[in-house]
Amino acid sequence: MIQTASDMKTYKKKLKESLDDPFLRTTLDNFGSSYKLSRAKAFENLDFDSLRNQIAEGKDASILCLEELFGTFKTNAEKAGAVVHFARDAEEANSVIASIASENRVRNIVKSKSMTAEETFLNTHLEKKGFKVTETDLGEWIIQLRHEGPSHMVMPAIHLSRRDVAALFSKMTGKEQNPDDISGMVEVARKQLRNEFLEADMGISGANFAIAETGTIGICTNEGNARLTTTLPRVHVVLAGIDKLVPDLGSALRILKVLPKNATGQAITSYVTWITGAAECGDSFDSKKILHIVFLDNGRLAMSKDPVFSEALRCIRCGACANVCPIYRLVGGHKYGHVYIGAVGLILTYFYHGRENARAIVRNCLNCQSCKAVCPAGIDLPNLIKKVYRTVLNDEHRRPVKNVLLSTVLKNRKLFHFLLRQAYLVQQPLTRGGPFIRHLPLFFEREHGFRSLPAIVRRPFRDQWEQWRPHVESPKHRVALFGGCVMDFVYPEQGKALLELLARHNVAVDYPLEQTCCGLPALMSVEETAAKEAAIQNMDALNSEKYDYILTLCASCGSHLKENYPKMFGGESDLRFRVRKFAEKVIDFSSFTVNVLKISPDVFGKSGKKIAYHSPCHLCRGLHVTDEPRKLLCFAGLEYIPSKDEDVCCGFGGSYSVEFPEISAEILRRKLDNVEKTDAEVLVTDCPGCVMQLRGGMDKRGSKIQVRHIAEVIAEEIIK
Repeated sequence: MIQTASDMKTYKKKLKESLDDPFLRTTLDNFGSSYKLSRAKAFENLDFDSLRNQIAEGKDASILCLEELFGTFKTNAEKAGAVVHFARDAEEANSVIASIASENRVRNIVKSKSMTAEETFLNTHLEKKGFKVTETDLGEWIIQLRHEGPSHMVMPAIHLSRRDVAALFSKMTGKEQNPDDISGMVEVARKQLRNEFLEADMGISGANFAIAETGTIGICTNEGNARLTTTLPRVHVVLAGIDKLVPDLGSALRILKVLPKNATGQAITSYVTWITGAAECGDSFDSKKILHIVFLDNGRLAMSKDPVFSEALRCIRCGACANVCPIYRLVGGHKYGHVYIGAVGLILTYFYHGRENARAIVRNCLNCQSCKAVCPAGIDLPNLIKKVYRTVLNDEHRRPVKNVLLSTVLKNRKLFHFLLRQAYLVQQPLTRGGPFIRHLPLFFEREHGFRSLPAIVRRPFRDQWEQWRPHVESPKHRVALFGGCVMDFVYPEQGKALLELLARHNVAVDYPLEQTCCGLPALMSVEETAAKEAAIQNMDALNSEKYDYILTLCASCGSHLKENYPKMFGGESDLRFRVRKFAEKVIDFSSFTVNVLKISPDVFGKSGKKIAYHSPCHLCRGLHVTDEPRKLLCFAGLEYIPSKDEDVCCGFGGSYSVEFPEISAEILRRKLDNVEKTDAEVLVTDCPGCVMQLRGGMDKRGSKIQVRHIAEVIAEEIIK
């Protein structure tokens, strides 16, 4: 049975096992890169956002009436000759299925792939009862022989090499298998499994859909094994989560249009099977197949009534949230999840398998938004992951010291800024007057020495504001600059470059000194009260009624101001309108320059400098800005050279890089390797946090590639 570490020390040891496996890292990385291309091709000429909205609306409507849909399904399925069961939990579902097997004198059972059966550990239960159970999906069969769980919801054995499989098959058959003879090994599996099908008394399948209107089960597969599982044995048992219920065929087809494209980049799976009622069966005493359908609750009905977590029940089990996750690409499913893999697994584990199994893994989220962007049901996965973490802390009546300190500091702007100023003095022995803390204290160096950390500046941006502020007569636009902590106290030169550029384009800028941290660090540490207080301070300081735009150089801050502020205050009617008006005026630097100023290529020189670009997570997925930075680089006469995985996270993630430095370091290494292959002179990005991570990494490896904010590079290219 799957075991998940419940404490961080043990969990990190398990993560290191995967990080030390070069084959796993290479395989998952190659798959992650190829998946993006195949998925993009599969969705060509389709409106993904529209399809996603339709699926979300349909699933939400079904979630509200699952018990009613179950009643309708039961009536119609039993009219067609099936027997329908409801199981409150995993133990009851397993007992029902074992009883069906006993009543029908079953000895041999074949199974097609079912994540719900993995959830209940059905195989273990049936084998203890004396039944022989054989998985018939090739990947599931391989991991069954290895006595381990799936590492992916769709591709359960993706973590294994052909040599691993050859060694396994050699041991099983007693005959040496050639790892390069893929077709030969497939033939070994085919011969073995064909006998299992022919000898089976019972077939167990899952279901992708359960259509209430007709009592129909829908199953999607690529190998055809599900059709043999559901047709050859005289007894067929379906095990499905009650969340698979949909009202009609149209609802199922809407999901089917997206499911294979999002899962594997296929237009459609090889086999789509619809089963309504008991089919003819010559082996049965009444010439009818014995068909039982077991619906599992296991916490789903309670989730369906939760105003926050019900959203997770939209999941259609495509596995895409793992496919695009930079953490999954490093450590794989066995370390990243419990039973359900990927971002949705970090949520479902708490509800299906308890706090012990969720406690450690739920913290392993970068908040890079990749899973949210690709989710075909529109689930806000990063938000729900943080909500689960908050629930775990509440259940345990626990509040980490880090959270207490962070909350205390961020609620008090003056204290926060005082501490940042003091940090400048404290760091002096470590910086020796330079821009980096290159040599950390020994107790930090071992894990956190993968990058050089920037020094806090002696004079932050706010202290130089009056000296730098531009005086513009008859301005075209009036903007408030939201600086963010890193630009203000680490990289004030980024703000200075912005001011010079805006003054040249007749833009009046204000920098209200009462502004404070955007509050994102507090929200990511699930200190929602502190995050709200920071938000109110910022809305008071940057009165949106006074400005045309609220401009920021930080993609993370911008995404938080624009997206999370309305979420945090969505239920508070007295603030909802004010927050919405504030969020509407938030804009990032590249969008403002390209879309508002409509900056012309004529104002730039043509240096032709070679530029690589890193797309910050919260810019491309939070603010949905992708084209503007690249257009701006081209307008400026720079030679933009694309690099592999430009939109993959740099590994910073704020405090994530402190809590999971091993993973952050490996993500950063891949990013910098990809950039160095471009032969670029400068690496440009739109976020001071990304600059911190990327510049620190380049410095640590002694690279000549400069890392700069796009505002600095663009300002320099303007003809003086």
